[in-house]
Amino acid sequence: MYDVVQIAGSVLILAAFVAALGGRLKQSSYAYLATNAIGSAALTVTAVIGREWGFILLEGVWALVSIYSIVRKATGQSVAAAH
Repeated sequence: MYDVVQIAGSVLILAAFVAALGGRLKQSSYAYLATNAIGSAALTVTAVIGREWGFILLEGVWALVSIYSIVRKATGQSVAAAH
């Protein structure tokens, strides 16, 4: 189950990234932000279980930034995105 969660989290993040590069998703869209938040949160959990400190830092911050951006967007504030 551990490996399934890691692969699913990675696939979510990579799918959003590829979709953004392909012009199918805006980096400030709810779909992009939510996909990143869910994927990185899943990877953070597996990193905590495995005590992988660097991975906890990377994915934990990624999840928090994604969630923060969702909150900003939901409250009508701008979400910075690459053009």
